[in-house]
Amino acid sequence: MVSLDKLMRAIRVSEFGAPAVLQLCSGVTVPQPALRQVLIHVRACGVNPVETYIRSGSYARKPSLPYTPGSDVAGVVEAVGEGVTRVKKGDRVFTTATESGGYAEFTIAADGCVHKLPAALDFTQGAAIGIPYFTAFRALVHKAHVKAGETVLIHGASGGVGVAACQLSRALGLTVLGTAGTSDGMKLALSNGAHLAFNHREEGYTDKILEATEGGGVDVIVEMLSNKNLSKDLQMLAYGGRVTIVGSRGPIEINPRDTMAKESSIIGVALFFATPEEEKECAALLYAGMEAGWLRPVVGSQYPLDKAAQAHHDIMESPGAAGKIVLTM
Repeated sequence: MVSLDKLMRAIRVSEFGAPAVLQLCSGVTVPQPALRQVLIHVRACGVNPVETYIRSGSYARKPSLPYTPGSDVAGVVEAVGEGVTRVKKGDRVFTTATESGGYAEFTIAADGCVHKLPAALDFTQGAAIGIPYFTAFRALVHKAHVKAGETVLIHGASGGVGVAACQLSRALGLTVLGTAGTSDGMKLALSNGAHLAFNHREEGYTDKILEATEGGGVDVIVEMLSNKNLSKDLQMLAYGGRVTIVGSRGPIEINPRDTMAKESSIIGVALFFATPEEEKECAALLYAGMEAGWLRPVVGSQYPLDKAAQAHHDIMESPGAAGKIVLTM
């Protein structure tokens, strides 16, 4: 076990605000695992948009200050607390949540949030699994209740959740349509399960999507930027269609009659509310995907820990997503 006086580098946030509040500290004490907790030597940590909302102070749930961001780490088990039986020291693992924060050289996670990482995936890929794949599964399976043969539109198919949703949708037997903001993003969607890809920056792209469905519309939409797209989404749905809201950066005006015309549904998605049973179901399917080879996280830009502020800037301001942004230790 790591000695009690060992120190590590970690990002600390002492006030809510712009990316610059992400400060690298080198004298942070390495935490110790308590009952049913796991201490992980972090090799990589995924960066998620929700972490920028929390850091800015605009998110509904605010952590106590100071805090270390990050939930999706991959690394090696350093030590385990009492009652932990699923993993042991030396195991390669990834997490879906942490207790002490993942933007650090070591982190604590509850044992139920720690999963073994197959040898076929490297640590940066492991850090791209947590929130993206569990969110995609929750949106598609637990909220939209997709059925094989349905058509799904992944609105923002080249980002972390988008790539995960494409791969998962294809594995579930859906017809997969994806949008991206660049030609490279469209290619990324197509290479990760989308049957067709559309540029959401092009005028009239929604008409092309409807043409691709022969005017019938799509059954399910996984929406990453609902404050911009929700009104158009409702008009693209088939009868009984569902829009799952994964991301939004503000308000939008919609016409409720659009939902009446199709008896459609708008469903919010928040991984925070997943039950242990739902998480277990998701983990089982995703692990099967890793073994079968269809779950292949796409890693985009990589940043060293001391460039976390730049990573937060880029994830919100980049012209087009291209895989998962990851911090490396």
